[in-house]
Amino acid sequence: MKRNFPLLLILITVFPAVLYAQVTLEQCQEKARNNYPLIKRASLIDQTEKFNLENAAKAYLPQVSFSAKATYQSDVTEIPISLPNLTIEGLTKDQYQAVAEVSQVIWDGGAVKAQQQVLKANAEAEKQKLETDLYALRERVNQVFFGILLIEEQLRQNDLLQKELQTNLDKVTAYKNNGIANQSDIDALNVELLNAQQRRIELNAAKKAYRDLLSAFTDDNITDQTTLVKPVLAVPLDLTLKNRPELSMFDAQANMFDSQTSLINSKNLPKIAAFVQGGYGKPGLNMLKNEFAPFAIGGIRFSWSFGGFYTKKNDLQLIEVNKSNITVQKETFLFNTQLQATQQSDDAEKFNSLMVNDDEIIRLRENIRTTAEAKLENGTASVTDLIREINAVDMARQSKALHEMQYLIAIYNLKNTTNQ
Repeated sequence: MKRNFPLLLILITVFPAVLYAQVTLEQCQEKARNNYPLIKRASLIDQTEKFNLENAAKAYLPQVSFSAKATYQSDVTEIPISLPNLTIEGLTKDQYQAVAEVSQVIWDGGAVKAQQQVLKANAEAEKQKLETDLYALRERVNQVFFGILLIEEQLRQNDLLQKELQTNLDKVTAYKNNGIANQSDIDALNVELLNAQQRRIELNAAKKAYRDLLSAFTDDNITDQTTLVKPVLAVPLDLTLKNRPELSMFDAQANMFDSQTSLINSKNLPKIAAFVQGGYGKPGLNMLKNEFAPFAIGGIRFSWSFGGFYTKKNDLQLIEVNKSNITVQKETFLFNTQLQATQQSDDAEKFNSLMVNDDEIIRLRENIRTTAEAKLENGTASVTDLIREINAVDMARQSKALHEMQYLIAIYNLKNTTNQ
């Protein structure tokens, strides 16, 4: 027994914690984010950026190319000189050449650097877009989480209602035995009790559906033994939207277009490269030898394409149009979201005001119900009157619970809208 005592102590300590695990809203949000399939895109974006940047940087490596050709031409170059005892053999009309070239960029006009900036800007825009999509998940988790809390509060109120109905049913049954009440009075209370029991079945079914949904979001087993911790209010809240991820997304998209400007400018600058060619052909570099021969050429190549200047102005204007479009989207988002935050703030104030009188309404309703119970006992009121007052007390309690939860939901909707 002494050897098993430590094990029993561990079981006594651990099992209650397992059976009555507590989960906060923030934990559910974090688990839902990590479990959401879209989160896998984050690593994919990083890998894509890495590979694209590496590929762009490889433009600075020596570039190797190979070409071969065989031609037949209608005429060849001839030397119009005739010397005694000397025959100058002309070129044949069929010619062959195979060339391998190695070139090294010396200056590319900043094209590779500009391309890397575009790739980084694109990746950042993708990351911010992903953050925006994942942020929207928080609102869905909030709705499910607070839905469960509201149903649990309604279940508590339902328990109180059933206890009050059962207590009065016992009293009326005693009254009937004493000849003060009749069977119809007992039946009326039984009907109300059955209605309350049916309501509890509906609430438990809804609670299970919400818990299953939260379990799917978080990839966690949210059971009846799991306690959802009621969030603590943090007020007042700032209505500014500076922390929303959408704003970073719009900025990243604008930077992406700015980086494209450098790429357009670099395409219209000259390029300088060193090269070495080695080949084998007929003829070789010596055009007077009509035979296969190896050859080699090395040097510096300067190139400048002017075709980009034709479209440069339109390309730059198109970038400005796209940036203006991003600005309009950002302003529209701020306008609509600011309206939403203002409405949510007004809702929170409304529910807070409604809660002021809830306790007093419940107290007065309970006084009226107590009076109805006394009148029923004295025979000056009917069971119908008592049932009406019991339901009125229940409605008052439910209204208080609903107002408290609506206030909490409004505050956390505002926190989510302003990302606080």
